[in-house]
Amino acid sequence: MTAGIPSREHPVTHVADLPGRAARYAEWPSWADPAVVAALRDCGVSAPWAHQAEAASHAYEGRHVVISTGTASGKSLAYQLPVLSRLAAGEKANALYLSPTKALGADQLRSVSSLDAPGVRAASFDGDTPMAERDWVRAHANWVFTNPDMLHRGILSAHGRWATFFRRLKYVVVDECHSYRGVFGSHVALLLRRLRRVAEHYGASPVFVLASATTASPASFASRLTGVSCVAVTEDASPRGARTVALWEPPLLEELTGENGAPVRRPAGAEASRILADLVLEGARSLAFIRSRRGAELAALGARRILSEVDPALAETVAAYRSGYLPEERRALEAALLSGRLLGVATTNALELGVDIAGLDAVVLAGYPGTLASFWQQAGRAGRSGDSALVVFVARDDPLDTYLVHHPAALLSRPVETAVLDPTNPYVLAPQLACAVAELPLTVPELEVFGGAAAQEVLAELAEQKLLRRRSSGWYWTSPDRPHAEVGIRGTGGEQIAVVESDSGRMLGTVDPGSACFAVHPGAVYLHQGSSYVVDELDLETGLALVHAENPDWTTTPREVVDISVLSTQEKQNYGGVSVCLGEVAVTSQVVGYLRRRPSGEVLDHTPLDLPEQSLHTRAVWYTVSAELLGPAADAGRGRRGGSRDVGGSSESGGADSSAAASSSAAAGGADAAGGTFGSDGTFGSAADAGAAGESATTAGDSTEAAAASHFTAVASSSAAASSSAAAGSSARAAAASRSAAAGGSGVSGDGEAGTGGHRVGTEAAGPVGTGEESLASGRGPAHEGGRTPGGAGLVPARVPGALHAAEHAAIGLLPLFATCDRWDIGGVSTAWHEDTGEATVFVHDGHPGGAGFAERGYAAIVPWLAATREAIVSCECPTGCPSCVQSPKCGNGNDPLDKAGAVAVLDTVLGALRQHGA
Repeated sequence: MTAGIPSREHPVTHVADLPGRAARYAEWPSWADPAVVAALRDCGVSAPWAHQAEAASHAYEGRHVVISTGTASGKSLAYQLPVLSRLAAGEKANALYLSPTKALGADQLRSVSSLDAPGVRAASFDGDTPMAERDWVRAHANWVFTNPDMLHRGILSAHGRWATFFRRLKYVVVDECHSYRGVFGSHVALLLRRLRRVAEHYGASPVFVLASATTASPASFASRLTGVSCVAVTEDASPRGARTVALWEPPLLEELTGENGAPVRRPAGAEASRILADLVLEGARSLAFIRSRRGAELAALGARRILSEVDPALAETVAAYRSGYLPEERRALEAALLSGRLLGVATTNALELGVDIAGLDAVVLAGYPGTLASFWQQAGRAGRSGDSALVVFVARDDPLDTYLVHHPAALLSRPVETAVLDPTNPYVLAPQLACAVAELPLTVPELEVFGGAAAQEVLAELAEQKLLRRRSSGWYWTSPDRPHAEVGIRGTGGEQIAVVESDSGRMLGTVDPGSACFAVHPGAVYLHQGSSYVVDELDLETGLALVHAENPDWTTTPREVVDISVLSTQEKQNYGGVSVCLGEVAVTSQVVGYLRRRPSGEVLDHTPLDLPEQSLHTRAVWYTVSAELLGPAADAGRGRRGGSRDVGGSSESGGADSSAAASSSAAAGGADAAGGTFGSDGTFGSAADAGAAGESATTAGDSTEAAAASHFTAVASSSAAASSSAAAGSSARAAAASRSAAAGGSGVSGDGEAGTGGHRVGTEAAGPVGTGEESLASGRGPAHEGGRTPGGAGLVPARVPGALHAAEHAAIGLLPLFATCDRWDIGGVSTAWHEDTGEATVFVHDGHPGGAGFAERGYAAIVPWLAATREAIVSCECPTGCPSCVQSPKCGNGNDPLDKAGAVAVLDTVLGALRQHGA
């Protein structure tokens, strides 16, 4: 794969050889039905692995259990064996299977049906089930395969029609439960509580069996998800072949420059396409995971083009695979890959979960998938039969990806994250409680299951709105209409904006109202099933966005002005001039225009828009830095006062990338900003995207997270000496950074990871700008600890906005390393003076109403998070800032002002203060 690449452009930064593992078998449990055992043996399962037998025995004996083991470790057998044994024995028992996707549910139904075990009447009940079959499923099926959406809308909302099924409900299987995180996970957690409540109403008390990819604290997470105490089985006894993992950083492109002249790297998708072609030429059956549908199609086309130049027949061995294909198309592709007719497939994460693809030789990941659990899930697709395999991780032009390819331990040695959720989020709890009351009257003793005091507060608000009535015996639903249809469990509910093709009247999809101005503003490029559309009109009152089919050679980038105010501070720690806070904030944003950009980054034009303001109440983590610590050590106060609070100047608009590939995942985005007075360049979105959510108490107390935090502190310390020279660079480069920062002036910035924003530029800048060498090279703490000795970052007022802005961009990019989120889920604002804090402040906030747990994770891991942020900046080889370190693809300020050297100085100062005062 690296043959012919010049040594100076060699892209591989690290190669790790991970050893294989032998299988450990167990005897078939004595309770297992002989007919079921015989059926499994006929399918090639001679004996269960130890973890399968252990988990199956827990479930059979009535204990709630979660099995959390690696990809291809046979988790399905852990729930199939007890369920099938009960059914084959003729017991009057029913089972319910839940999966996050219909494709996975269909795959598992086929697996169960192929066993042909006696007494089993398995059937699917989802949106694809014909109406004529649904009555039969309700009346006769004893194992129903469905998903949370259908459980919510089609089963619990009409539980009276399922009375017989619920009376005999013995098992509830929750497959791939690690995917139930964030806002989506919080909805599912409350949905499972509603399920238990309805089952108990009919006299059943089902056993929950959960299957998960490897995750930290699986028992704790499973208990939060289901509301019942769960036993965890985590020791993986399945065989695993040796794996070689290569970390690959695409080279910088000399012939192209990005925003503000910044260097850019070869796109990860294009690099993955070339690697896929190389692997196919070697005869290796391979998957390339691409982050967008369009990207998967383009990667497959690119690989086919390369292969056709060698042998036209080889081009037919490569295809794309993604959601949106017809079921028969997906099945044909899976069969072709399994049989070897297809050697290479470029796919989205549609092949990450569940569908059994065995015997692959290699996996290419174009960009970090967001969590370590997903990384290992995708990597585990290769070598699934115990064979050796190759895994290539190709870094995107992104701070987190850059950090990972230069810090292999962060990717290969760190324990996986805890999947987090927050069922007490009032924006989730209110619609779920409304559904619960509509299903069955809610009594006071049941409140504890739904969050206790938080539930009581929400119920009081619903009663004030006349949606339900409080009586002495409990709460009763008053409306003749059921609320279920209005509650979207993959978002926050509310009336969706319908995206409709103007010519045909065909509805392409829906967008949450909170992200509509960002994703489907007039002129925006909208992506649906690999096809591009351009938005003609957005009518928020009628909930309609009209589009026409078009495949332009440009993308759109919204410009959005963002403001942020502190509503309450729940936690605060002071560290001698630096304070770190966690609390509730209000984020106000308004899309004021958009840019059209070519794929190279060239800006074609700017179009103004007149759209209403959007408001988001959420949670944020923020840190403040005193004027004394920001300024020169000898004269910090006087220098800071010279221009820090001057507001003035004209208002610039900011933006966020709403390209076709990004618009669907941006539904839950946030905003980020930097500057000198008040403004921002971030955006936010709704909670349509299932991000990570969490509970502050759980986060702070997780020993695994603490171990990870300790690891990253050590990484930052051990690499500080090497970082020093990398950070300093040459004096010419540092001076260039300084000049770039000086040009930005003073202001507020907000860079939306799901949107955009704007900032105001100050009119005064007191004193000289200074040199980059001072910022980067001089301010490290004793023994190069990666933290500056408190006493001054050495920044004159003109440089503060750009320094904070750059530090904020990089921090947003690195937070997914510590929270199970994507950068689209979060946003931020930075300002050289904020009216609520009275100091220079950097905010990073959740992009979901009520919060999704990301801010809590950042607060709990503030030192390793900021240390990793600093390392990502100094590890980048660019002189003044690029998308790999401090530039954001969704910056509302157009990535201006940015001061890379100043960002390192600020982070050194903050980390020095935190460590000196015991953080």
